[in-house]
Amino acid sequence: MGEISNPSLQEADFDLSQFHGVFFEEAGENLANMESALLEINVAAPGIDELNAIFRVAHSIKGGAATFGFADVTELTHELETLLDKLRRHELTLHAQMVDVLLEAGDVVKSQLARHQGVTDVVPDTSDLVARIRILAAGRLLDEAAPPVIEAGGARSLRLRVGPLADTAAADGLAELFRDIPALGSCEAVDGGVLSPEGWREFKLQTESPDGELIELFSFHVSREQVLIQPWADAAMAVAPVAAAAAPVAAAQEGEGYGFFVDPAQLPVAAAPEPAPVARAKASPDKGAALESTTLRVGVEKVDTLINLVGELVITQAMLTQQAKALDPVAQAALLAGIVDLERNTRHLQEAVMGIRMIPMAFVFNRFPRMLRDLAAKLGKQIELKTVGEATELDKGLIEKIVDPLTHLVRNSADHGIETPAERVAAGKPAHGTITLSAAHQGGSILIEVRDDGAGLSRERILKKALERGLPVREDMSDAEVWALIWEPGFSTADQVSDVSGRGVGMDVVRKNIAALNGSAEIDSAAGLGTRVSVRLPLTLAIMDGMSIGVDGDVFILPLGSVVESFQVAPGMVKQVGATGRVVHVREEYLPVVTLAEAFGAAVGPGDEGSIMVLVEADGGRAALRVDELIGQHQVVVKNLESNYRRVRGVSGATILGDGRVALIIDVAALVKRVRH
Repeated sequence: MGEISNPSLQEADFDLSQFHGVFFEEAGENLANMESALLEINVAAPGIDELNAIFRVAHSIKGGAATFGFADVTELTHELETLLDKLRRHELTLHAQMVDVLLEAGDVVKSQLARHQGVTDVVPDTSDLVARIRILAAGRLLDEAAPPVIEAGGARSLRLRVGPLADTAAADGLAELFRDIPALGSCEAVDGGVLSPEGWREFKLQTESPDGELIELFSFHVSREQVLIQPWADAAMAVAPVAAAAAPVAAAQEGEGYGFFVDPAQLPVAAAPEPAPVARAKASPDKGAALESTTLRVGVEKVDTLINLVGELVITQAMLTQQAKALDPVAQAALLAGIVDLERNTRHLQEAVMGIRMIPMAFVFNRFPRMLRDLAAKLGKQIELKTVGEATELDKGLIEKIVDPLTHLVRNSADHGIETPAERVAAGKPAHGTITLSAAHQGGSILIEVRDDGAGLSRERILKKALERGLPVREDMSDAEVWALIWEPGFSTADQVSDVSGRGVGMDVVRKNIAALNGSAEIDSAAGLGTRVSVRLPLTLAIMDGMSIGVDGDVFILPLGSVVESFQVAPGMVKQVGATGRVVHVREEYLPVVTLAEAFGAAVGPGDEGSIMVLVEADGGRAALRVDELIGQHQVVVKNLESNYRRVRGVSGATILGDGRVALIIDVAALVKRVRH
């Protein structure tokens, strides 16, 4: 006979790898949420919602990994699921060792997922980790000796409690199992065949079968949560000790399993301290909600395409507005009204679309508690992390690029800033130090601060290191100038290189990375009080508010966030310094003058008196830009000049004006830096 093909089956055979991206993204978010929950959980009195949410993370990753055939992930998460299932059902009491092992397991799962993504080819060894998880799941701590194990093979007398039940039918089904499968042993009712007032049925079992196998069979009639198994001789003992003693038996006989259900009514009063009902009712739902996300997943490339199209729409709308200025406002009243509506709606659409790319700073802040926890243990310090303004939003492109600089700043605060507990107590401080991460909107930018209450920077030590490196220093330098030496390439005050810091690389890279984002960074410190590093970034790199200025007939754009004020030069305000330098006197301060026409090779107008200057600020410095005219303020769509043309000194990008002309966006930080040197 010829081969018969089934078209419908062929059509149904599809490649599951197309769904890998969604699984890896969800797994990454789930692991991050689980880590946050473990770091915040109250070990003495964990909330049931917290334990359930952490269990769901392991269960979800296990299910997805099994679907895609990631056996190593499935095996490890199965062990985690077993431990977490016993914790959420109160068969085990949460211990700090469990939190440590769960955090370590989360790191290993991340490594396993990275290998399946092709990011690395390293295969993590999980044998030791799995062994420790099983010890904890068996009800023992890692430093405790194993209790004697009851070997399978001999008949055991067990007490079986089932409930609460609505009727006796399900319990009768369990007794039927023993009659239908004689090898199971015998089952004898000890309650007269009736439900207790609480809805329970009790049986005495004689069996050689492991407890895990019994529970698997019983699950066809009742749920696992309704089953409680105890050794018959220990039936009068409290439930918690029985569960702790019996769990190792099940683990030894089965190597896995669901253990035993603990009736909360039988728990001894002092078994686990319960928090106040009000506190739990308030905290638990919030945590549960935090671990469950209701979001629509859309590819970043689709969002970028949408933003680009909205940017083109903004340019088109600006062109229409420009052309409409020449129309008769009376004869074309309806058309002009429509253009005004278009401008308003375009603005709202633009803000809404830009909001899609905005991500809360919590996305960045949430990775630091775990890092600081490990760092504090490594350095022998006590460090508390405080976060402020986690809901402050920043563009996704900036979020991804600011993570590394902030990580370096936080590590520096932990290593160089926070003292050891003994040093802090000797200085009259609390034994634990505090590192604060804060984020807040200020105008058209976002201000991110990394603060610590450590020893602060040592002026003498920095000057000494600077002299050793041959940097130009002097004794009368201001504190701000001394702190700025830290940004120099290769500068480090660490006495020895460690795996935390001290290699002399990082701070200059931090500043360069921040400057590449059109941002700035400043350091402030006080001896004995601590250090603060302030990072200022634009909210987005795609669309910004700008001030259009005229220079020799051309239009340039100044980022509005850098503009302090504009003024007309009065006689005597501008002074000559040296052969070519000039400064302008503004509010008891002399600021360097930059003539934009001269900077960009255009014709320079006569004299400074009566001209217009714009005071700008960047990187902690100020300068006065001489311009020919101020045209107005409006939003501009930023275009990358380097990718479309080439890099131009003093220019950070370009935009298209309403009349179709291209206007260059001035790099204020570069101009300020130029006049400084």
